[in-house]
Amino acid sequence: MAAPGARSRSLSGLLPAQTSLEYALLDAVTQQEKNSLVYQYLQKVDGWEQDLSVPEFPEGLEWLNTEEPISVYKDLCGKIVILDFFTYCCINCIHLLPDLRALEHTYSDKDGLLIISVHSAKFPNEKVLDNIKSAVLRYNITHPVVNDADASLWQELEISCWPTLVILGPRGNMLFSLIGEGHKDKLFLYTSIALKYYKDRGQIRDDKIGIKLYKDSLPPSPLLFPGKVTVDQVTNRLVIADTGHHRILVVWKNGQIQYSIGGPNPGRKDGIFSESTFNSPQGVAIMNNTIYVADTENHLIRKIDLEAEKVSTVAGIGIQGTDKEGGAQGEQQPISSPWDVVFGTSGPEVQRDDILWIAMAGTHQIWALLLDSGKLPKKNELTKGTCLRFAGSGNEENRNNAYPHKAAFAQPSGLSLASEDPWSCLFVADSESSTVRTISLKDGAVKHLVGGERDPMNLFAFGDVDGVGINAKLQHPLGVTWDKKRNLLYVADSYNHKIKVVDPKTKHCTTLAGTGDTNNVTSSSFTESTFNEPGGLCIGENGQLLYVADTNNHQIKVMDLETKMVSVLPIFRSENVVVDGPFLVEKQKTLPKLPKSAPNIRLSPMTACAGQTLQFKLRLDLPSGSKLTEGVPSCWFLTAEGNEWLLQGQIPSGDIENISNQPTVSLQIPKDCLSLEAIVSISVFLYYCSADSSACMMKAVLFSQPLQITDTQQGCIAPVELRYVF
Repeated sequence: MAAPGARSRSLSGLLPAQTSLEYALLDAVTQQEKNSLVYQYLQKVDGWEQDLSVPEFPEGLEWLNTEEPISVYKDLCGKIVILDFFTYCCINCIHLLPDLRALEHTYSDKDGLLIISVHSAKFPNEKVLDNIKSAVLRYNITHPVVNDADASLWQELEISCWPTLVILGPRGNMLFSLIGEGHKDKLFLYTSIALKYYKDRGQIRDDKIGIKLYKDSLPPSPLLFPGKVTVDQVTNRLVIADTGHHRILVVWKNGQIQYSIGGPNPGRKDGIFSESTFNSPQGVAIMNNTIYVADTENHLIRKIDLEAEKVSTVAGIGIQGTDKEGGAQGEQQPISSPWDVVFGTSGPEVQRDDILWIAMAGTHQIWALLLDSGKLPKKNELTKGTCLRFAGSGNEENRNNAYPHKAAFAQPSGLSLASEDPWSCLFVADSESSTVRTISLKDGAVKHLVGGERDPMNLFAFGDVDGVGINAKLQHPLGVTWDKKRNLLYVADSYNHKIKVVDPKTKHCTTLAGTGDTNNVTSSSFTESTFNEPGGLCIGENGQLLYVADTNNHQIKVMDLETKMVSVLPIFRSENVVVDGPFLVEKQKTLPKLPKSAPNIRLSPMTACAGQTLQFKLRLDLPSGSKLTEGVPSCWFLTAEGNEWLLQGQIPSGDIENISNQPTVSLQIPKDCLSLEAIVSISVFLYYCSADSSACMMKAVLFSQPLQITDTQQGCIAPVELRYVF
């Protein structure tokens, strides 16, 4: 079916008629009156001499969740179609997704409804299909998505903001538009009456659209889009927001899981660990065996008591709030998409950690939850449990001001505290303005640190430029962490796929790690390292290690600030922990017998101390022209004959899938050592074929590492390279 002639292709053609409808709806009292008004409106619009027709999707666009590209005038005839113009960084677009999900649960394509998300990017990074794929998975979008990277439909329809919904009739004729979030009632009203109106005229078809979900093509993984990570400095543990699995993991520093709380599906339930659920949690903060969680898509702050093994809600009501002032007790105070949390202290007295600072991305503000009675700058005494706005007007702007309520943020997504003088401030990763800002803990003044530009209304001043202050450019940073030891701030420059470092004294911002490439390099130097939209980071080991939530690579990466090396933290479970999220479940490998011809390479003795992590990097070369045998897993094994205690809680084996990207084997020396001398062996078995596959073979090599274990604290040990040419 060809597209009919159109009076206009912009949404402005709908404006006069729809404005009249919406004024009339304000006066309608009963649901029957509202239904009748919308039905009469459709009679009017449907009777226009020419349809207000939507343009066809341009050829060559990239599609997700479909078997093939969709055509408005070939595939969508006889359907009511909702076009959701969105960009995946936008918090308002994220807020709209539950409404669309509810609509899809009410009406299916057999009922005549189809939703199509038209991705129209704000940032250059968002034009890349792989990044949109990650967003589709992260937000569990199950309807068709098209990547309109050049925003051609956006421009033809003269759309002006994210999100915008356009509702089409069965001929590709535009019926309604809804701008922004918060229109669920209108969305359901307009859709239901449009379906009834066109069914009454026999114009709705119940044929199915070929849906093929992208998520169904992916293997499971231990982590799925981890958003944030924090260190428990007291107990040698990490807390990870495993966002895509809707759970919180508490892991030891070697990656072994101690607790898995929530998941694998989203939910909102307090109680014992086995019953509790979260919905896309982000920020985490831990103190005294208590974890506070920004439960983002539940619009809650949750509290995890590790001693009682219970989860409770301390702020929010489970529904997205619009209040931009607050002041109620936490459990009665509606909040909106909290994205990060960090502990702080009220007043200049002794460090008490009696405030939980909250990056409230949904209202573009910084809030505070009083964990004990206390005072905020320029505030009277507040009672324990009070939850209120601290800084930000609620307008989405890049506005700095000496008065915290007159300042404005744009989707603040990361927080870190520097409580000591001369800093005494909160650092804020303000994602949509692509800046890092500071908030004084003494008077609440909001100041610029790096990124963005001076015009507070310009949220498009982004880039990837090292420099000073406003001359430095970032792209949608999501995380910050303060290095008290060096007086430096580390920034997850998320859409540039880099980790940057800022000296707050000079405002100098430089790239610390990340090439900007998103290909996953699991072990490398800082200069060769890669990340993919890192969302959070934290400092540990007294300033030696930086832990990074490498979100779209589904990993926690460990940056050693002394050796300038990056490695991956292996996440694995012990026998006595219940892990709800999907894991690659593998049968324990059996160590093959080493061929007599296998060389035994004895490495130079190494001295290490209890608790230290050793890393062995495989550097194996095949004969020229050879390649690993497909379908036969080459592998490595870690053993310690006579000293098996060394391997408790370690990963004892793994596969070698790519000769050009070989794994790193990690071994953390246990805290309690049963012997001060041991030999650790790493056996490697490679299955490979000649280039023409005329001959295939298995070769092996054994590396033996003598260890001397001491009580004396050792300096950082560089990774050991295990080299051999077959």
